Amino acid sequence: MPDPAALDRLRQVRGFVLDMDGTLVLGDRDNQGLAPLPGALDLVRTLHELAIPFCVFTNGTVKTPGRCADALQRIGLPVAADEVLTPASTAVDVFTGAGHRRVMVLGGPGITEPLEAAGIETLPPVPGTRCDAVMAGWYRQELTFGALEAACFAVLDGAAFYSASQSLFFATAEGRSLGTSRAISAVVRDVTGCEVTVVGKPSLDALQTAARRLDLAPGELAVVGDDPELEVPMAHAGGAFAVAVHTGIGHAESYTGLPADVRPHLDLPDVGVLAGLLRG
Repeated sequence: MPDPAALDRLRQVRGFVLDMDGTLVLGDRDNQGLAPLPGALDLVRTLHELAIPFCVFTNGTVKTPGRCADALQRIGLPVAADEVLTPASTAVDVFTGAGHRRVMVLGGPGITEPLEAAGIETLPPVPGTRCDAVMAGWYRQELTFGALEAACFAVLDGAAFYSASQSLFFATAEGRSLGTSRAISAVVRDVTGCEVTVVGKPSLDALQTAARRLDLAPGELAVVGDDPELEVPMAHAGGAFAVAVHTGIGHAESYTGLPADVRPHLDLPDVGVLAGLLRG
């Protein structure tokens, strides 16, 4: 039975930030073939029925937010395009605030299209390219030594470096898969000594982007996810309510022995249990 204090806090939550892979769905290593996880449809329907605003925030950058929403809708999850966020969504906010107008992208349309829609010029990783920033995301098949070299020289010439995620792995139906952002960042950081700024989860920038989208304060949100290194730390960093589920990277023993300030407020088998708590 959940802690009564946690249930009291859950009742005060005004909006939800939901992870996608490992929480609502699982796909293959190429982010295709999505299938809903237990309780996913129940949770999304419950949030709609109770008129509780939510967004789905995925660290994946293969798809634009709109295409993520399309993929979720095709498997029966009623999620609208404006209810999905990715690291590219946060990057728009961060780059605009920092004045970055020309960004070299190690990634595909999932990053370039949202940046270009916001008026930010995106550039391919070609040696000799001058830019304000470099961003690394999903770049699995296209990655070459030349692209890594271009990114390194751009950073050595003064460009800031950003990563969609620093997660080692993400959850798939085939097991854990290595995150390309982390691998690319490791090379660029090793060669240049640069600072890597994360624009996806668990950065506070990501939580603040979600809060702005929902027109709520970070402390009014609940963050729900499967990865002990992402959603729970992000929630704690912003004073949000942290909910962990066991359908992806994390499991029932993931938080055993950890101090209270880094454990989830609710630790549940799946999001269907959360739906039941909300209805109750």
